[in-house]
Amino acid sequence: MPHLRALQRIADRNGGNRAHGTRGYAQSVAYVRHALERAGFRTELRHFSYNGADGYNLIADWPGGDPRHVLLTGAHLDSVPAGPGVNDNGSGSAAVLATALKVAESRLKPARHLRFAWWGAEEAGLIGSAHYVRSLSASEREAIDLYLNLDQAGSRNTRQWFVVNDAQHGESAGFQAFQAWFAARGLATFDVGVGGSDHESFGNAGIPSSGFSTGISDCIHDACDTLANVDPATQTTSTNALVAVVWQLAATYAHTSPRS
Repeated sequence: MPHLRALQRIADRNGGNRAHGTRGYAQSVAYVRHALERAGFRTELRHFSYNGADGYNLIADWPGGDPRHVLLTGAHLDSVPAGPGVNDNGSGSAAVLATALKVAESRLKPARHLRFAWWGAEEAGLIGSAHYVRSLSASEREAIDLYLNLDQAGSRNTRQWFVVNDAQHGESAGFQAFQAWFAARGLATFDVGVGGSDHESFGNAGIPSSGFSTGISDCIHDACDTLANVDPATQTTSTNALVAVVWQLAATYAHTSPRS
């Protein structure tokens, strides 16, 4: 929630949004990057251009782990021009940031190499994540065991979590880990395919993915997608789920399903 409050303040002082190509987006990236670098992450801005404006993906690597086996976790950081996008997708971005900072706080020594990402221009059509995937060499794509995506992690009136089931690419570890975590707490889930958010960019390149969403909120793509549009209890549950699954999947890559 502190990260969501920061993103709301950024939108408030930049015309009410954090959209691609705006100062609101640039300041959102700067906020996340500053927190990561203070915690010991190696960060990189990946530039792209879209619709006559500069865009950026923020990539953060945690030292250690096998670089031939990468667990990549990400969320889009941009909003639509109409509103601040605190649930869509400040909530996913904040959960990914909180997870990364917990990795640093715990001085985690993972078996897999851990990478975290915040994508630009998702609202314009998955532009940032697609650019990142296209920029990877064949060996870099092959090194990504799994991509985990969060989009809208704090929707109000959440009754079930929508978990990505990427059976098409032989992925089961992430899907099963999320399903088990929610089931152990008596929380309902519904499995969905690959599409509708940045995991689609990875699926298009044959990279296995999972992740989840709490569903579309009432204020999606509107000026009312403010801090008041996020349920703190749901946001906490989503973040805890992500932390737990990242910990589990970071520990080993022995059970990674083969790619089809």
